[in-house]
Amino acid sequence: MKLTLLGTGTSQGVPTIGCRCEVCQSKDSRDSRLRTSAMVEVGDKRIVIDAGPDFRQQMLRTGVRTIDAILLTHEHKDHTGGLDDVRAFNFVDYPTIRPVDIYANSATAKTIRKDFDYAFVQDKYRGVPEIRLHEIDGVTPFNVKGIEIIPIAGRHSSRFNVTGYRIGKLGYLTDFKEISDEEVAKLQGVDILVINALRYAPHPSHFSVDEAVAIARRIAPQRTILTHLSHEIGLHATSEERLPSGVELGYDGEEIEVEAK
Repeated sequence: MKLTLLGTGTSQGVPTIGCRCEVCQSKDSRDSRLRTSAMVEVGDKRIVIDAGPDFRQQMLRTGVRTIDAILLTHEHKDHTGGLDDVRAFNFVDYPTIRPVDIYANSATAKTIRKDFDYAFVQDKYRGVPEIRLHEIDGVTPFNVKGIEIIPIAGRHSSRFNVTGYRIGKLGYLTDFKEISDEEVAKLQGVDILVINALRYAPHPSHFSVDEAVAIARRIAPQRTILTHLSHEIGLHATSEERLPSGVELGYDGEEIEVEAK
């Protein structure tokens, strides 16, 4: 199984518009971060996690022609704003039309139906996205083309739930601020943990680096990769030196081999 980090940046991306900090002006490609997203490939099956405003650019960069499903973590636009661009995958083999299966918790599914209402009306106009929206409860495992997906429930803040995912030996959490002991237990035995860490300083709705590291220590994966990073994380080259052994900053385009089972 291969994991590709399509984007590792926070909601504003890095560089941030108008910012002149050393990170936003860095020439190191690892400091340039699209909105957080990932792709998991198991054999010839391909699953994307989140489709934010940079989805089109991320898909063009990978060069893929097909995807089998999109798993959404929550309803915020930096994770859903690019869904209209699934149209390209619908019609890449035209006249064969290939709908894209999208999995989301109830609040996220409600937002998708509202924001992309034209994709769900009975009398669609030509060329709208062909979406099959599957509502998940955030607790019960489900299957995508023979691949078991285990949802991991958490809180983004007091107002929003968020769903992470376990796929084989991979655990993927983004935009988490709270996670229960029961949900942490579902991640025991993963080899790779991808987890959000917005910055070193505390934040009201995202794990800080210390909080993410504390969760990682409880799970004890072989590698912990931090994602959803803001420019406040500092330069990749120097910031990573501050991290404990086994913990690293993710970067856009990074590819990681993971045990499938």
